[in-house]
Amino acid sequence: MPSSLPGDQDFESIPSLKNKALRINLNKNIYGTFAEIGAGQETVRHFFRSGGASGTIAKAMSAYDKDFSDAVYGIQDDGRYVTEARLQRMLEYETELIEDRLSREKHPEKMFFTYANTVATIDFAKNI
Repeated sequence: MPSSLPGDQDFESIPSLKNKALRINLNKNIYGTFAEIGAGQETVRHFFRSGGASGTIAKAMSAYDKDFSDAVYGIQDDGRYVTEARLQRMLEYETELIEDRLSREKHPEKMFFTYANTVATIDFAKNI
């Protein structure tokens, strides 16, 4: 990450996860969506807990259930969830939503982002 971004505010610079999230949250120009499926929903939690997330997070989406994830993002041809193709679909879908729903005229300085992840877990039967 560059040492300075447009809109950054000064604060104590300790390279912890909390302070990295806080740096982004304090930047008035960064605004976007977190989309996480499976066990991936931990990332956005760091942004909420660090403070100032209301100016950064437009939406946090966690489709933990496979059926719900399929309803939102569609079914992958291979039927898998933790794949690059699934991640690409999530990024495309969420980026399109934020660009469609938020006016560039109202937010000319905003750097819209979409962060997506998908993480597999082991179920109770110890199968992946």
